[in-house]
Amino acid sequence: MKQLRPPSVPLFTVDPYFSVWSASDHLYDDHTVHWTNKRNSMVGIIRIDGKPRIFMGKINMDDVENYEEPTSLNQKSLKVEPLTTTYLFAGEGIELEVIFATPLLPNDLDLLSRPASYVTFNVRSTDDEPHDVSIYFDISGEWCVNTTDQVIVWERKTINDNIVTMRMGTEEQSVLKRAGDDTRIDWGYCYLAAPQSSLLETAIHSYRGRKQFVETGQIPKNDDGGQPQPVAEDTPVMAAVLDIELTNEKRQSSCYLVAAYDDIHAIEYFGEHLDAYWRRTGMSFDDMIIAAVSEYNDIQQKCKDFNLQLINDSTQAGGEKYKDMLSLAYRQAIAAHKLVADESGEVLFFSKENFSNGCIATVDVSYPSMPLFLLYNPELVKGMMRPIFQYADSEDWIFNFAPHDVGCYPQANGQVYGENRLENQMPIEECGNMLIMAASVCLFGKDAEFANDHWNLLTKWANYLKENGLDPEHQLCTDDFAGHLAHNANLSIKAILGIGAYARMCQLTGNSDGHLYLEAAKEMALKWLSMANSGDHYKLTFNGAPDTWSQKYNLVWDRLLGLHLFPEDLLEKEIDFYLSKQNKFGTPLDNRKTYTKADWLVWSASLSKSKETFERMIAPLWDFLNESPSRVPFTDWYDTVNGKQMNFQNRSVVGGMFIKLLVEHASSQPQGVQRSRPYGL
Repeated sequence: MKQLRPPSVPLFTVDPYFSVWSASDHLYDDHTVHWTNKRNSMVGIIRIDGKPRIFMGKINMDDVENYEEPTSLNQKSLKVEPLTTTYLFAGEGIELEVIFATPLLPNDLDLLSRPASYVTFNVRSTDDEPHDVSIYFDISGEWCVNTTDQVIVWERKTINDNIVTMRMGTEEQSVLKRAGDDTRIDWGYCYLAAPQSSLLETAIHSYRGRKQFVETGQIPKNDDGGQPQPVAEDTPVMAAVLDIELTNEKRQSSCYLVAAYDDIHAIEYFGEHLDAYWRRTGMSFDDMIIAAVSEYNDIQQKCKDFNLQLINDSTQAGGEKYKDMLSLAYRQAIAAHKLVADESGEVLFFSKENFSNGCIATVDVSYPSMPLFLLYNPELVKGMMRPIFQYADSEDWIFNFAPHDVGCYPQANGQVYGENRLENQMPIEECGNMLIMAASVCLFGKDAEFANDHWNLLTKWANYLKENGLDPEHQLCTDDFAGHLAHNANLSIKAILGIGAYARMCQLTGNSDGHLYLEAAKEMALKWLSMANSGDHYKLTFNGAPDTWSQKYNLVWDRLLGLHLFPEDLLEKEIDFYLSKQNKFGTPLDNRKTYTKADWLVWSASLSKSKETFERMIAPLWDFLNESPSRVPFTDWYDTVNGKQMNFQNRSVVGGMFIKLLVEHASSQPQGVQRSRPYGL
C-alpha cells in the first residue's frame, strides 16, 4: 500500500503550547511550525567529511536577498507511528536516521505529563568507509513568545555536573495572563538539554551562527547570559553540535537531545494556579530533566513497544489505512490537553478547543475524543469531566442543563461560550454527552462510584432529557458551525442514549429507578423510528423533506453501552445509505453541505459489523489526509469534494478515531463491559 503523506507531521508534541510540526513533504522544505502554523524554527545541519548538508528547517530567517541554502541531505523516507516520527536521510556515504519521540504513555501519567521530548540521531556508514560527522541542531527563541516583538532573555547552565542545559524565556514572564485560541505561550522557559560529553558543544547565539557552522564547522562562543532583546531582532537560538566519528571498527553511532518546556504554572482553575501533574510530588524542573536523561533508554523502548502493539491492533481492527490514521492521531489527541492535579491530587485533564474558539474543557470536544482514553486509561475521562461537574454544581452556573465549557484556555474560571446567552447554549447536546461519558467511565473504568459522586447533577440532566430530548427545540448541537436546527434527529438520538446511559448507571449503582428511565428511553426510541423514517434512510429533521439525511454517528453508543434501544438493521441501512452519498474524500455530514467531520465519519463507519464495509467508509478519509492541500495538523472539519480544511486543526477530537478499536474490544465483553485493560495496561 502507498505510504501516507501526512498533511502535517508531529515532531515535538506535549501540550497545546509545546507543539512543533513540519508542514512539508520533506523536513528541509521549510521552517518547522507551531500547530497554529506560526513559525517555531528548528534547524538541523550535518557535516560529512567537511561537506555541509541540511536535513531540517531553513537556515535563513530574514529572507536575505540572494542567500542560498546549503544542499539538502536526501530524505529517503518518513514514518509516523503513535509515539514517534522517524525520518531517514542518505548521502555522502552515510545514512542519518532522525527520531522525534514524545512518551505520551497513558499508563504512566507522570511520564505522560512531563514536558520533555527527544530527538535521536542514528548515523551509519553505507560505503564501508570511515567518516568524520558532526550534527548541528538548534531551537529558536520563537518557541517562548506569542509574537516576535516580545523581549527574551537566556542562560546556560550544567545540572548535576553531567547535563548541559540552555534556556530561553520572555523578560516579562506574565504567567497564565494570556488566554485565547490562536496564541502561543509567552511565559516560562524553553530548554535544550543533553548529557555532558567531550563530543558535545553548546552555545546560544544569533541565528546567523548557522551559516558559520555551514562554512567552517564551528559555532560562535557561548553567550551564558544574553542581554534582553526582541526575538525578531537577530533571532537568538540555542544550539548543540554533536561530533561523531565513524571508523573501520565503528560503522554506526547514536546520540540524542532533549527539548523541554517549563511553564511554571499550567492552568488557572477558578482563580487558583495549578501546576502540571508531574509536579504534584514536589519534583523540580531540574529533577525532571535529570529523570528524562537518566531514563532515556527505558523510555525509548517503552515507546517502541507501545507503537508495535497499537499498530498491530489497529491494523487488525480496521486495516492498513486505519492504522495510519491512528498513528497520526494519537499524539495530537493527547497533546491537545494539559494534565494537572487539583488540591486533593485528583486528575484534571483540560482540552483546548484549538482553532475553534480556544475554550477549555469543552464537553462536546471531550465526548468525541473519549474512545482513545476509555481504551487506555479511563481516569483521563474522569479528568475531563471533573471541571464541568465542579462548575455546574456552583452558584455561577444558572441553567438546569450541562455547561459547554469552563473558560478559555488556560483560564478555567467559568463558561465563555456564546456569551452565556440561553439561545447560544447546547442543552440537549451537553446533557447527553455528560451522561454517556459518565456511563462509559462506569463500564469501561469499572467505577460506579464516580457516578455516585455526581449523582444529583446526572439525575437533573437525565430528567432534562426526558422532558426535552425527543424532539429538540431550535438549538445548537456540537456541529454548531452548521447553525441552529430544530427537530434534529441525530440530536434526539443523543438524548435517548443519554437517558439510557443514566438507566445503565442506575443499574450499576443499585438505584431502583433504573427501569423507569430505561422504559422511557425505549418508548422514545420507538417514536424516533416513526418520526425519522424515510424508507431507505432516516431524515435530518423530523419535519424535513424525505430526501434529507444526516450521519447518525451517535448511534455507536447504543451498542457500546449495551443498551440496544435501536434495531440493528437501522445501523446497516444507514451505512449503506452513507456509502451511496460518498464523495472523493468521504461522506458529507448531512445533505446541506459537502463538508464532513472526520471523527463522526469514523464513528458512522463503526456502526457496521463488517470490517470490509468499515474500510470502504474510511478509505476516502485516508485519501484526504494524503492529498489535502491544507498543510495543517489533522483537521476534523473539511470538504469532501476539494479536500480543503474548513477550519479546526490539532484538536483532541481525533481521539474519536479510536472508536473502532473500542467497539472491537467491547464486543468481546458481555454488554460492552470492559473486564481488563487492553494493551497490557
